[in-house]
Amino acid sequence: MKDKSHRILIVDDERFNINVLVEILKSDYRIIVAKSGEEALKRVHTSAPPDLILLDIMMPRMDGYTVCRILQEDKETRNIPVIFITALGEEQDETRGFEVGGVDYITKPVSPPVVIARVKTHLSLRDAWQELAKQNHILEDMVEERTRDLYNSRMEIIHRLVFSAEFKDPETGSHIKRMSHYSALLAEGYGLSKKECDTILLASPMHDIGKIGIPDIILLKSGKLNPEEWEIMKKHPGIGAKILSKSKSRLMRAGQQIAISHHERWDGSGYPQGKKGKDIPLYGRIAALADVFDALTTKRPYKAAWPIEKAADEIIKQSGRHFDPELVEVFTDVLSRFLEIRTRFPE
Repeated sequence: MKDKSHRILIVDDERFNINVLVEILKSDYRIIVAKSGEEALKRVHTSAPPDLILLDIMMPRMDGYTVCRILQEDKETRNIPVIFITALGEEQDETRGFEVGGVDYITKPVSPPVVIARVKTHLSLRDAWQELAKQNHILEDMVEERTRDLYNSRMEIIHRLVFSAEFKDPETGSHIKRMSHYSALLAEGYGLSKKECDTILLASPMHDIGKIGIPDIILLKSGKLNPEEWEIMKKHPGIGAKILSKSKSRLMRAGQQIAISHHERWDGSGYPQGKKGKDIPLYGRIAALADVFDALTTKRPYKAAWPIEKAADEIIKQSGRHFDPELVEVFTDVLSRFLEIRTRFPE
């Protein structure tokens, strides 16, 4: 018998829709059902609240947006992930769902594999978040965090958080390890303290966690995105910042800073905020260079890997345009150590 440790609340005013979702999930999870927004709010305030909510939008009296907003305003329920399931499919409906606090969006008629994958993804993310919060409570009370066991545990938890996005973005794995070590190396060369270098090593893997909120049809497209798709893709820094918000942890705040700013450019032509120069947070400027170098030198479905010399020339060429000129100087000084990192973490 499976250990059904996770509880899922399904909220829909149509019995047929509830039955479909129950059939998809009942073998792996404990299912709770509510047929209205009001009933759903009662269900979450019990001694055994749900770990995740599948929430219909179009319901009488109280729609799903309202339910989600109320959950977000309550400190006891704001961390329960909400996946909207609805027949609505317009981009503005998805945007509104994320604005009120939803973590994902599935349209009807639902596909069982998609429902299973999304539920697994967000439960994994919730579990990682809870474990990370527990570890941070312990670690931040300690004056020294230098034992190897604690360091490895913390790194593993961060990677669990990031790997949860693999269900939607396959371009992770060794990439986040290389990118995080590149970032720490740049931070060291820039003159940051050992503590700050450790922070960026642990926080930089979370730079693209917001891609978990980008529709699969866009994220997994093998060809070039059209202008409309690109505008949606550009929302992932904001989504990532929201996922990492509301934390007192210095590490989570650093991750949020990197998530929102790693696509900004030194000349102000980046996104999502169009910041320029040193108005861009330093951690974001560091992560941007590390991320681009690894992207250039890594094979992707739509391109071959660039030779190291060509990629390095491109980084130097973009000094003062895409990248902080001081960081480009550091990059040229430590390039040989970048190559050592590539050897340690091959594709």
